[in-house]
Amino acid sequence: MKKIISFPHMGNYHVPIEALLKLIFPEHTVLTAPKITKKTLELGSRFSPDFVCVPFKYNLGNFIESLDRGANVLIQAGGGCRYGYYAEVQEAILRDLGYKFEFVKLIGGSVKPLDLYKKCKKIGTCLSFERFLYCMLLIIKMVKIIDDIEAIIRENIGFEEQKGSFDKLQSEFLGEMSTVRSFHGLFGVQKKYKRLLVSIKTNKPKDCLKVGVVGELYTLMEPFCNYFLEKELARNKIQVSRYITVTFLLFQKTRRMNKTLRAAGKYLKYTIGADGTDSVERSKTLAEAGYDGLIHLKPFGCMPEVNAMPMLQNISRDYKIPILYFSFDSLTSETGVKTRLEAFYDMLMMKKEKEKSTL
Repeated sequence: MKKIISFPHMGNYHVPIEALLKLIFPEHTVLTAPKITKKTLELGSRFSPDFVCVPFKYNLGNFIESLDRGANVLIQAGGGCRYGYYAEVQEAILRDLGYKFEFVKLIGGSVKPLDLYKKCKKIGTCLSFERFLYCMLLIIKMVKIIDDIEAIIRENIGFEEQKGSFDKLQSEFLGEMSTVRSFHGLFGVQKKYKRLLVSIKTNKPKDCLKVGVVGELYTLMEPFCNYFLEKELARNKIQVSRYITVTFLLFQKTRRMNKTLRAAGKYLKYTIGADGTDSVERSKTLAEAGYDGLIHLKPFGCMPEVNAMPMLQNISRDYKIPILYFSFDSLTSETGVKTRLEAFYDMLMMKKEKEKSTL
């Protein structure tokens, strides 16, 4: 039977994931889950335990939508916190609903190439290990380039002279990335869009408002989950900085953990799990860099981020930097999010004007 492989969304990472799966499984069909909508969350919430975090519900909704479209192989990549145990729960729920499928937990604490290759062989790849490695390295580099380009867009989109310029460029960039199948083509796209990014006219004041966004990885990287918070900030001409990316999580986080703890200084002595340690260290670093405010995002009930909050409050007090806290669940109001963001923006503006008047 021909396999139809699908996976859940998280930000724009469906582009490199789809490209990777098509390279690794040329004899099978790759079906990207439908774009996340309210229906996705409603489906996931309907069949999820009440106490689980909202990323679980989004992923479950994605899986149901993919299965309804004909997928028969589901790939999940979990780990880092309680989410590392969610694969078995999601599989059990979907089987109780009557779906027939193969469920593969692709990353379960190990990203060693040989382990991943063995799992892909079980699914049905015809690639040699050497070709598999080539594909992995290609996609790793693709993810790094996407993260770099999107970081530039994130920090400048609020200051574009022609509205929609960065969104249009990003859409075209991701479209071309989805067709890349070689390093030569990859570097060609990178060079092209770095040049095009520079050509976009912006009017960015040196003293613009700067806000750093920290917190749990899924609520940071999936814009639908945080109600497109970064774009809401950009509309108010705010430079937005976010350092949690897939590149960071897979290839930098563990390697620099000792450095992260040292940089956190008096605020942390030990790691507190998942992304909580990074939230504390990054908040301190951004405060020292002169940022005007911080926004902390987490799913409701996320223990590592709850553990980080007392330290964030201490940082806010010591550096006199305002921090806005959001906890997301399936009942979060979009209007409530936007209202709180507007109030936060007004407070930052008043604080900045007061500081200017005292100079």
